[in-house]
Formats: sequence, C-alpha cells, structure tokens
Amino acid sequence: MWAWGNELVVGFEAGWFKVNSAAGREHAIDYGRPAEHVLARSLDGGESWKIERPASLKAPPNTKQAGVPTEAGGNEAVASPGGFDFTKPGFALTARMASIHTGPSRFYVTYDKGHIWQGPFVVPDFGTPGIAARTDYLVDGKHSMTLFLTAGKSNLKEGRVLCARTTDGGKTFQQVSWVGPEPAAEDFAIMPSSVRLSAKSLLSTIRHRKYIAAWRSDDNGASWTMVGKPVDDTGGGNPPALLKLPDGRLVLTYGFRNPPYSIRARVSSDEGKTWSKDLMLREDGGAWDLGYTRTVRRSDGNLVTTYYYNTAGDGERFIGATIWKP
Repeated sequence: MWAWGNELVVGFEAGWFKVNSAAGREHAIDYGRPAEHVLARSLDGGESWKIERPASLKAPPNTKQAGVPTEAGGNEAVASPGGFDFTKPGFALTARMASIHTGPSRFYVTYDKGHIWQGPFVVPDFGTPGIAARTDYLVDGKHSMTLFLTAGKSNLKEGRVLCARTTDGGKTFQQVSWVGPEPAAEDFAIMPSSVRLSAKSLLSTIRHRKYIAAWRSDDNGASWTMVGKPVDDTGGGNPPALLKLPDGRLVLTYGFRNPPYSIRARVSSDEGKTWSKDLMLREDGGAWDLGYTRTVRRSDGNLVTTYYYNTAGDGERFIGATIWKP
C-alpha cells in the first residue's frame, strides 16, 4: 500500500471464493481457478475507492501465487536495467513471488503512482533455496534502497528474513545480513514490515507462527538484535504492518485469528521497546481467515488501515479499510 497525501493505492489478489474446510484452517479460496492482481485507488484519503486492473502488473505465464494460478497475460521476468530513481514523486515498487517457500520472485516499479508499471524484473536468490518476496522496502536515496525479503529455509520450507540493498537503482542487489537466525523446523520468520528510525538504525517486525517479533539494527542493517515481541499471540499467525509517525511513535497493526476475530493496533513511544495494549479497530470478524493489514498516513494525520476480512465464516472475504486516529 502506498500514499501520496490523500491519494492512496492498495494492491491485493482477487480470487474465487470456496470454503475448503469447515473446521480446519485453510484459506477460503478456490485453488483450481485463476486469481488476478488488482489495485484499488482512493483520491479522498480512503473514503471511496475504485478498482484498477493494470495490464502491466499481470503475472508471468504459468505462475502460481501461494498455490493459486494467476491470470495469464504477463511477461517473463528479465534482468533489471537499473538506474531507477527511487525519489521521484510518483515512485512505488512492488515485489511478488511464485511460491511461499522458495519463489522465484520478481519486482515492478512505477513512476506514475501505479497506473503503468515497468517489469517484471528478477529478484536474485542470493544463494538461498529461493526468495518469496513481499513488498517491504526503504528508500535511502536516488538510487539506494534497502529491501527486506523472505528466503526459503535450508529444509526448503518457509522461511527466514534477509536484508538486501541496491545502490545502482535496482540493477544489482547485495545481501547485507540475515535478520536473526534460521527459525526452528516447526517455526518460520516471514513477511517483514520495517521502518528507518535514524540514519543508521532500523526496526523490522516479523511474523512467526504464533507471534510477531521485533529486530533492531544500529549499523544500517549489518547486524541485528531481537528487542522483543510486540505481539506475543496473534491467534494463529498474522503479519505485522509497521508505520513510523512524524512525532516518532510507531504504529503496528495486525489481524487476530482467534475469537474475537479482529483487526488490532498497538503503539510504541520508545522505538519499539514497549508497546501499548491492543487498540481494537474492528472486532466483528466471522472467522479466522482475515488480516494481512497495511497502514498509511493521510494528509490530515489520520491513518488508513486496509485488510482482508469477513463477517460470516461461510461468507466471501472482502478488502476493508478502517480510518482512525492513533
């Protein structure tokens, strides 16, 4: 999700609804029918939205995103030419994967706020079993960017987080470090959401199977120290979305997958050392299959948090937005 004042764009995947298990925890999507990559755009700070389907975001042929075949029509990923200007006013980047375990992954860039995208371009595997990329990047300069990516573990399962950087506008990427050790066989560390605290300090929040962890670097990503668990129980696993406010506070949002099924937020005033109790953004969820929040700040200081959601266990999931003041 990206914000340019009150112009907001959120990307998601639209598939076909299917209840696969009445009792188990399997996503309610038809794995046999194709899904498409979709954008929703708001010009009024999230009050209203229109759906867009840019042809330049279509996936490469025969791609399955997390097991779901994607709509045909895209090009194969190629080597990036580099030289992208990350500081242009309408710039955005999105990173996507073919498999949640070992990729491969690709990225696209736009200079016009998501109307037209260049790509797909290859995300290197950094010598790992493969990269399952989701979008988490920090613009450091005109041609410099820090990315946080998820790599497959040594057992070829998902996953662990690495920090990478480009200094040539996306032509080449170098691994800077691993963010923490490889998780145990029964756990994973995936779906990071990161902010820059200062010129040398970074904070990355990471989804584990049961909780959300926070890792801090004070040498621009070269080494990391775990500074706690902002959320010690997500009700069965849900990724964080981390945002730094102009006053320095940090806001973390996430979905909670046990009753009461809900979208929640926590706030830190000390760079992630301690966190507030849960702020309930909504708690009318109908089943566990919800969450994956994204949060941006609009022009008036209110936050817009988007997520996928349902209000009935056997009802279709939808993309929702909550506008709130922290």
